[in-house]
Order: sequence, then structure tokens, then C-alpha cells
Amino acid sequence: MHIHILGICGTFMGGIAAIARQLGHTVTGSDDHVYPPMSTLLESLDVEIGALDDLTQLDPAPDIVIVGNALSRGNPQVEAILERGIAYTSGPQWLGEQVLRHKWVLAVAGTHGKTTTASMLTHILEDAGYHPGFLIGGVLEQFQASARLTDSMFFVIEADEYDTAFFDKRSKFVHYHPNTLGLNNLEFDHADIFPDLAAIQRQVHHVVRTVPGNGAVIWPADSVALADTIKMGCWSETQLLHDQNGWEIANPAADGSAFDVRFQGLHQGRVSWGLLGVHNMQNALMAIACAHHAGVPAPIAIEALSAFQAPKRRLEKIYSHAELTLYDDFAHHPTAMGMTLQGLRAHAQNKPVWAIIEPRSNTMKAGVHKEQLVDALAPADQVIAFDNQQLHWSLEDIAKQAQNPWYIEADLNRIITFVTDNAPADAHIVMMSNGGFGGLRETLAKALAERPAVQTDNAGQTTKGA
Repeated sequence: MHIHILGICGTFMGGIAAIARQLGHTVTGSDDHVYPPMSTLLESLDVEIGALDDLTQLDPAPDIVIVGNALSRGNPQVEAILERGIAYTSGPQWLGEQVLRHKWVLAVAGTHGKTTTASMLTHILEDAGYHPGFLIGGVLEQFQASARLTDSMFFVIEADEYDTAFFDKRSKFVHYHPNTLGLNNLEFDHADIFPDLAAIQRQVHHVVRTVPGNGAVIWPADSVALADTIKMGCWSETQLLHDQNGWEIANPAADGSAFDVRFQGLHQGRVSWGLLGVHNMQNALMAIACAHHAGVPAPIAIEALSAFQAPKRRLEKIYSHAELTLYDDFAHHPTAMGMTLQGLRAHAQNKPVWAIIEPRSNTMKAGVHKEQLVDALAPADQVIAFDNQQLHWSLEDIAKQAQNPWYIEADLNRIITFVTDNAPADAHIVMMSNGGFGGLRETLAKALAERPAVQTDNAGQTTKGA
């Protein structure tokens, strides 16, 4: 079967392509936003990619077109599909019908931490011998892939609340019918499709309704938004995180690099790993709880996490020399930015922490969370904000409210110059964007590698050496 995928370079749709190839289908695709890691992954799968306005890709007609949710009416290929009567579906529906129907699905949903938590869960199940299939919105270091299909009955999926397609405005996760549903957290996001938090809660409740009676819904006891959602009705077992009758974190290291796990008051073991931050401890606790529901004893899950590597772009270390380190992180909501910086701040201790941000999501462009940025970025000693000229609000107005220094620039080359000229030799620098950031990941790493030796004087200022 020939499957053509519109919007193929999105992490989800790229995963669909990988699974379709494993099923033996011929796969082609279209996209206008082609950048690593998905472009590299698709190239390795020998998937041909064309432009979204190239109608020759539909001649002869593929057997079915899978339409990504970034595509809307008016796109030339969408219009051609409708006019020519070519069969089409959405990625979530295709996955649900062709892959997940007879699997034990472990779905991880929530506003933050889905990719990392699902990756941890996959790692635990693999280490325990379950050999799970998975589709996750990031490239897992262990597998160098974002998706795979196996003969195992277990399948881990990152369950996104974003809408399914232009013809199906339900959230993606309603198509997955999970047996184990982990709900990390719930905040207002995706302001381009949801008018308020209540609208997201309704969608979350739709997926809660699909969990069977012998399944489980796992969620943090301290989330008021999720508590209100569960009150709408739940017909499955519920397990609580951060609750003395459920799963708890105890005796955490300040930077999140180690912590104890308790279940119903009993010590299960201690996680010691290379990840940082309160958010990653919370992600780990959810992964351990979900794996436990699938039959993995907590001590085995805890041992597995000691060797876990975060997926790409989750505080990923991309350059290091002497004491200077450059990270790339997918954080784009102020809550996620704040948690990333808090963990990095605790790890760096008294060394400088710099944050380079791109407010890029539709919600951030609209300015829904702009007032939260000041507090979220407060742990940084220097904030560098890229003005992509798409914001409906002023970065300068927000910067005036901050206690730490901000540098705002619309030219990425000038941002690179600012960093290479001024970053202390022992700085921890983190880039935060949910897009390609104009290739800054590669160009800044290269520029830092090529800059002259930098020393930090006693006043904490940067000086260039010979």
C-alpha cells in the first residue's frame, strides 16, 4: 500500500511514517518545515519528502493520505485530495485502527512532560523485557528513533491533547483507548484551539471515558484541574501520585539527581541518575507508576531509570568545553521553562545560568502566558529573548518587569555574537524553543567552539584571553 503523509516532519507524523514503513508500506510525504531530528530520521527510512504545494506527489493517487493536524483547508494538496476523492484519514485514527486496537496501550497525557515521561516508561518496559512498541514526540537516545512497532502486546504513546485534523477537532488521544492512562498535569495551553481550561478538561474526560474498568487512570493528587476532571466521572481504578496512599517522592537531592520512591508508605528504592529538576522527578514517578500497573515491580523500574537518557531536546547537552555547557530544551510554556531553569540552577550552584528563549507556540505568540515569563525566567542570570517578529505583544514591556538582565534581539547572528562575546567561561547556557530556532542549535555550538579562550575575573565579568 502507498501511504502519503501531509506534514510528515512533525514528530508525531514522522513516527507514523516509521511505523507504516515497518508494516511494509510504501511511504512518501510532504512538508515545508524540514529540520533535524525528524528530517534525519526520515532520510534513514528512505522516505521521499516533497513540498506541500507539489501536486505531482498525488499523481498517481496514493492508496490513502494521512493528513497532519497542521494542514488546513486551502492547502493545495488538501484541496486536491477532496476534489479527486482520494481516501484520507488522520494520523491518530490510522494508528488507533491499524496498530493499537489489540495492544495494551500505555498513554501519557498532560500539559508538560509527556515526551520525557513516555520515554522513561518505554525505557523501563524495555529493560524489564517487555520489548514495547512506542510512538513518542522525540527521538529516544536508547533506540535512536521516535517510533517502532514490535510483536509485544504493550505499546507506549505520548497522548497529545492537540486536535486531530482539520476534519476531526477532537483531541488526538481519544483515538488511543488506553489501558493505562497517566495524566501528568493540566494547565491552559493551545490557545489557538481551546478557549479556556474547561475546554481542555472536557477533552481529557473524553479519554478517561475510554479507559476500561480493568484499566487505571494515574494522576497527581495536587492537581486541582485534574481532580475536577476526574469528578466528571471515572469508571476505572485510580492511582494517585504525591499522596501517602499512593506514590511519593522522598529525600530528593536539591538538583533532582537522586530521590527515594515510596508506594503506599513503603520504600521501593532510590533513583540516582543524570537528569535534573523537580519536573523530571515527577515524570519518573509517573513512569514508575504506569509501569507498575503493567506488571513491572517498582524496584526494577527504579533500577532501570539509573541508566535512562533523556530524549533529544530535553535539556540535551549539545556542547561542552572546560566548564562551559550548552543545552537544548523543548520548553515553551512558562511553567516548563521555570522547571527547567530551577533544575539547572540547582545543578549549576553558583555558576552563571543563561537562558535563550524563543516564544514561538501559538499560545505564546498570542501573549496568553506572557506575564508568567518574568517569574519563570527569574532563575537565569541572563535572559536572551529572540523576537521572531510574530508576537502580538512586546518583549520589552515584559523585560522591564524583570530583576535579571534581558537582551532582546530579532537577528540570530547578533544573538550568537552577544553570547560568544559575553558568556562567562563557566556558564550553563540553555536554549528553549519548540521549533528549529533558526538553526541556532548548530550555529551557536560551532561559534562557542571557535571563540577565543575566555576567562572569568573575580568580579564575574567576562574577559578574552589570547
